[in-house]
Amino acid sequence: MAQPNIFTKDVSDHVIARINALKPDTQPGWGKMDVAQMLAHCCVAYEMTFEDNHPKPNFLMKWILKTFIKNGVTSETPYKRNTQTAPAFLIKGSRDFETEKRRLIGYLRKTHELGEAGFEGRASHSFGVLTIPEWNNMFYKHVDHHLNQFGV
Repeated sequence: MAQPNIFTKDVSDHVIARINALKPDTQPGWGKMDVAQMLAHCCVAYEMTFEDNHPKPNFLMKWILKTFIKNGVTSETPYKRNTQTAPAFLIKGSRDFETEKRRLIGYLRKTHELGEAGFEGRASHSFGVLTIPEWNNMFYKHVDHHLNQFGV
């Protein structure tokens, strides 16, 4: 099943509307993160794409990520509940709900504005060059998974 195209306005706007439906006290259906931590967690993939504030994996780690992790992240197969989180995506301590919500919405808008053309031939932080469908799957299914986790 193909994931909705996060690069389109309709899909991007729909995801943003779902984020806007969250409240600071929205409870998860599973998992340990609170809603503000979840929003910060979802921002990490975009931080790795648009900012230089995460260390890049060394050659061996990149090979491991490409060989064993990439397909699970970039395929159309949805994530299962309570799967292990990569260390860079672990959010410890409290986060400000409004700040994290604004950040995630900003990243989604930037992704839409760049569109597919902005990702053609682009290398990801962890997996090397991805195709447009791989970028889309990585972005969409992660945020969708967590919005489902919080019932929106």
